[in-house]
Amino acid sequence: MAARAPDTIQNTTRSGSSPTGKQRPKYMLLVEQIIQQITTGEIRPGEALPSEHQLCETHQLARTTVRNAMQLLEEQGWVNRIHGKGSFVSTNPPLTVSKPLDIFAFVLPETRTGYYPSLQRSFEQAAALTQHQVLVCCTENKVDAQGNTILQLIDKHVAGVALVPATVPATPAYQVRQLQQHGIPVVFCHREVEGVQAPLLSIPFREVGRLAGQTLLEQGHRSLALFSPHRASASIEYEAGLREAIASQESPCPEPFIFHGPSSQIHPIDYEQDLLLTLETMFQHEQPPTAIFATFDSLAELIYLLLGKLGKRVPEDISLLGFGGTVRNGAIQSRLSSITVDEIAIGQKAAELLTQMKQGILPLDSAEVFPIPINTSLGQTLGPPPASSA
Repeated sequence: MAARAPDTIQNTTRSGSSPTGKQRPKYMLLVEQIIQQITTGEIRPGEALPSEHQLCETHQLARTTVRNAMQLLEEQGWVNRIHGKGSFVSTNPPLTVSKPLDIFAFVLPETRTGYYPSLQRSFEQAAALTQHQVLVCCTENKVDAQGNTILQLIDKHVAGVALVPATVPATPAYQVRQLQQHGIPVVFCHREVEGVQAPLLSIPFREVGRLAGQTLLEQGHRSLALFSPHRASASIEYEAGLREAIASQESPCPEPFIFHGPSSQIHPIDYEQDLLLTLETMFQHEQPPTAIFATFDSLAELIYLLLGKLGKRVPEDISLLGFGGTVRNGAIQSRLSSITVDEIAIGQKAAELLTQMKQGILPLDSAEVFPIPINTSLGQTLGPPPASSA
């Protein structure tokens, strides 16, 4: 069996320096100072505020920080900005200031299957320790829905966002930049968004594929299959890792059987009939696979049921290996052999990082990467190849 990875999350890279003391974001300090000047009469209604350049020099702040502060003041009704003329104190300022909500948002592609329910639960529990409520948003893995969600979170001035980026299609950088430009901390879970710097809790997808391949090969299997919910960057990495494991064998192995589900469907049950036909076709090959690696536990569970419909015994006729979290609930999942990732640690670390960024301990554009450890859960669906294929 392959060596087990460490059981702790460790950062692999660091970018930039971090303040050592706990403090509010700099743009919020500027907002509060200007509001105090308005409410005490130091700056009168209709009076022009210093220019952004002057505010940068006076307070030793970056231009982006000043712009975030001025935009929030305008949104709250304290300031009117006139293009080409500058910013002026509103003649009808609000009675109270609308402060950012002490709410963390968790934006997920789904919430019902696989490791997502326990990932969500661990995030909520960790956020509660710092007196933060949690708003869970499901995008169904669709970028357009994710974009609309992000706009609503900006409008609510949430305190931070943990994001598992949508992959249909790939999440564009501008969606996440909108959050950061409004001073809202972002932590990526599982995968990053190209072109954006934010802390990343990274699943090593290629290593998952490699470990899956090694696990099956060590059982004596030579003809392997890979099934993934849809073709995306993670699926490509799973496949690359599986092929690397196969290529490391001294004796040649058959070309692996590869299936990627339709990108338009997030739940395997929605393409169950296509999946059944694919399995039938696979078993008609001259050297049909004796082991299947399914890259998500919910997909592996459906394959388990379909194999029974085809008269195949697991693991006597064919072995099945999934990928999921360390929490193994459910009648099938608890028996399923899987590569596992510590989803509890992901949720806890995401809440911790958002709290540090909100307090100013970690910069919003931190590029730290925290690889998530992976292990194997042997279960009951893994065994040697049938004697007829040896």
